[in-house]
Amino acid sequence: MNKKGFVSLLMASVMTAGMLAGCSGGNNNAKNDNTEPTTAPAESAAATNQTEGSFPDYSKGFEKKVSLDIPVYERAYEGWNVSDNYYTRWVQAEFGDKYNIEVNYVPITRAKEVTDYEQLLASHKAPDIIFHYDMPQALTYYGEDVMQPLDYAEIENYAPTYWKNMGSTIEQYGTVDDQKTFFFAARPEADNFVNIIRKDWVEKVGMKVEDLTSLEKYNEMLAKWKEAGLGVTGGNLLQNFYNFNYAFREWPVDAKYRALYSDLSVADLTTADTEAYLRNLNYQYNNGLLDKEFYLRNDEPKVKAEFVSGKTGNFAFYLANNTDVFAATLQNNPDAEFAVVPPYAGVPEGNKPQGRAYWPFGFIMGINYESTPEERAAVWMYLEWLSQPENLFKFQNGIEGENYTLDADGIALKNPDYKGEAVLAQNNNKDYWGLVTEIAQYPDAAKTRTANLRNWAPAGYETLADDLVKYYDEVAEFRTPDALFNVVLEKVNEYKADLNTLFQELYVKVVLAPEAEFDATYEAAKKTYLDAGYQEVLDEKQAAIDAGKFR
Repeated sequence: MNKKGFVSLLMASVMTAGMLAGCSGGNNNAKNDNTEPTTAPAESAAATNQTEGSFPDYSKGFEKKVSLDIPVYERAYEGWNVSDNYYTRWVQAEFGDKYNIEVNYVPITRAKEVTDYEQLLASHKAPDIIFHYDMPQALTYYGEDVMQPLDYAEIENYAPTYWKNMGSTIEQYGTVDDQKTFFFAARPEADNFVNIIRKDWVEKVGMKVEDLTSLEKYNEMLAKWKEAGLGVTGGNLLQNFYNFNYAFREWPVDAKYRALYSDLSVADLTTADTEAYLRNLNYQYNNGLLDKEFYLRNDEPKVKAEFVSGKTGNFAFYLANNTDVFAATLQNNPDAEFAVVPPYAGVPEGNKPQGRAYWPFGFIMGINYESTPEERAAVWMYLEWLSQPENLFKFQNGIEGENYTLDADGIALKNPDYKGEAVLAQNNNKDYWGLVTEIAQYPDAAKTRTANLRNWAPAGYETLADDLVKYYDEVAEFRTPDALFNVVLEKVNEYKADLNTLFQELYVKVVLAPEAEFDATYEAAKKTYLDAGYQEVLDEKQAAIDAGKFR
């Protein structure tokens, strides 16, 4: 996802938003006063009259109906009901009815994910799976004691296919403080996050997209856009996903420095990297090169609307063959042409196009502390059903002869004009099948890449997907993963929400300051931020780093 260099610079991806509400500790001991205690995995054998190491047989279904609540991202796709559509009904008919399970899909607003989860947890209505893409927030949930300890033998018993695919990853990364806590989705090495630009605008000012080889060249182009009256570069409010300054860091990045300052959940405001990043934004803002109201664009639809209307010249998003962004833009701007922004375009001259590498897993998941043993078993059974190639293939592609046809190699060729009942969500239903894998896969790597390109490339825009992959490969050596701490960082959890809010206030103030006042405004912001808890966060992280509690 090259949210990791240029994308971070210009419009850091709108990921999670919302502040953490407090959860009471000790949740694994019991529910609230009006509910029965939850049976933990270690107790399940006795509770169900099973001998140790054995598990109830639900292959013929549960004796009493089990309610299984599965989280799914709500991305505000027009006309799409995340909880009730062809595919949710198909899951109920093919899986739920077979095992006497009522499958409910619980919407989690993508831009307010943490807030939604915390509110659902506080009201005892959270789904059976608690997920997040990033380990700091997953550790926060663990620290709030809202996840059950896991029994790996139980997972393998009910989900042997899923365990075969993911067992080694779970065993390697799923333990925190010696407690088996997390399970994961697979993450093959691929990414469809892309930053596109109005190619026609670039060429109208006498440049080519290939000329955008540095931040300085990009700013030169923006100045020409302004002079020609075309538009500005897009921007959005930085919130809850902080990798914006990677392109300004020294290379190679020191592992301990990375562990101290690269953090998705708490923004760095104090390093020279961030100072350089903010100084550039301040320059762009004061010279009329940046969306003047970038700080009001706090979700993807708002950023997209500026691009579609022709006010901004770039937009970063997950490329999919059924996206509507190109058609919508052409309605307002019939002559619009599009290209992929080179990853070097946001990198100061002399620097490397650094980005964030993924950990070797997608969703990080835990079982809700209030889920019963039967509901927990139903989760494993669902992951097993979803892991079957035929079920996964249908979720990813739809109905043969309607959504797609198969070519000679057995690769699904999507029908871009299909509008029937079984139409896929705009990201090819990934929010449903992402529980087991981040990327659609075929038996061999070459076929998988071909299929991915087809899934990512809207008809007529195949070159965008080709360029996305080309650039992804070109800068692979400069991607590094965030440090993975194996202890809960209490100060991070304590201050994260407040620092999140404060960071937004301070960095926007710095960017909007007159250029002559940048230095003074930035120095004051740093002091305010450090005094508000960031220094304590850094001290705690440094202690964990010194103790070797990270990788």
